[in-house]
Amino acid sequence: MVQSAQTAQLLSLARSREPADRERLLAGIIDLCDSSQAQGRPAAPDVQVLLDSIFMTLVVEAERDIRQRLAERLADATWAPSALINILALDEIEIARPIIARSPILRDRDLIRLLVQATLEHQLEIARRPALSPAVVEAILARDESAVLTALANNTNAQISPDGVRRLVERAREVVALRSPLARHPGLSSDLAEQLYLWVGRALREALTTRFQLDPDKMAQAVETALRAAHAGDQIEDAPSLEQAEDREAMEAALIEKLDAAGQLRPGYLLRVLRERRLPLFLFALARLGQFDIRQVRRAVDSDRPELLALACSAVGIDRSVFPTILDHVRQLNGGRPGGGAEAARKASGAFGPFAPDIAAMAFRQAVSAA
Repeated sequence: MVQSAQTAQLLSLARSREPADRERLLAGIIDLCDSSQAQGRPAAPDVQVLLDSIFMTLVVEAERDIRQRLAERLADATWAPSALINILALDEIEIARPIIARSPILRDRDLIRLLVQATLEHQLEIARRPALSPAVVEAILARDESAVLTALANNTNAQISPDGVRRLVERAREVVALRSPLARHPGLSSDLAEQLYLWVGRALREALTTRFQLDPDKMAQAVETALRAAHAGDQIEDAPSLEQAEDREAMEAALIEKLDAAGQLRPGYLLRVLRERRLPLFLFALARLGQFDIRQVRRAVDSDRPELLALACSAVGIDRSVFPTILDHVRQLNGGRPGGGAEAARKASGAFGPFAPDIAAMAFRQAVSAA
């Protein structure tokens, strides 16, 4: 009876569009599920389906701060919906971090997919995750990203095989940042310590000699041989700086695909991401909703004809009254484009004529191809 009353209250809150009610709804759902978990019984199947649906709807529509608090609350939950957890893991890094670091819902396949789809910051969090499995470790080694390899070397709880440690030591020849964590790594063997000895400075050499009881004379001779090889042209190179480039657009596209697959990609999402100043996410979402080529959408927002963007918005169900706000946000984030000024923006409202969305979509594709 208590659970039934709580569910009725949640349904009442779900009908509200007020941000405060949204937050109360999220907190109420989490409390209800936490209570069921503590009592050793899951929510009734019909209630669980309802809760999953509400969760997925709200995480798409909720503001950034609510999504962040939701991620913190769900990071340790064993009952959270897998689709929801995977969407939060692909969100911006401050939201995704606790999910990637702690969520028991994320499986190896999810983490490996994140390594491919997400930004460098997300990959670093994966490499730091406790008790990484051999499969995920292998995926990190295969990607061979210097910064992520360094994070992995610092993760002494990761299940790195002897061959994996060997590959890290070989990369330490070029990647300076790997040397110190590898010198302390519990998986480092005596043979690999001798190899690492050649790449490190005096302090780490002393530490390796003490830890593995290396023969000082033997190691001095090995260093001398390496130096002679360097002078002969086989130069030992210092590492380049750690790479910082992010493939953010790949993450944005992947997130939109997940939302669409979960049935949670709706026109209202477009305005929300613009308010969060996430233009690439807006572009991919608009393309997905309208089944447009992403290049067509980019051409529209970079043109001097705002009616092209208006046609695309009309095709996906955006109301005429909302378009000026969307156009203003896009221009702020895109260097004033689409251009044309106030008069062109006024004329663009004609794209929201008395015709069906499929006609607007057809008109958009024809107009943007001719632009």
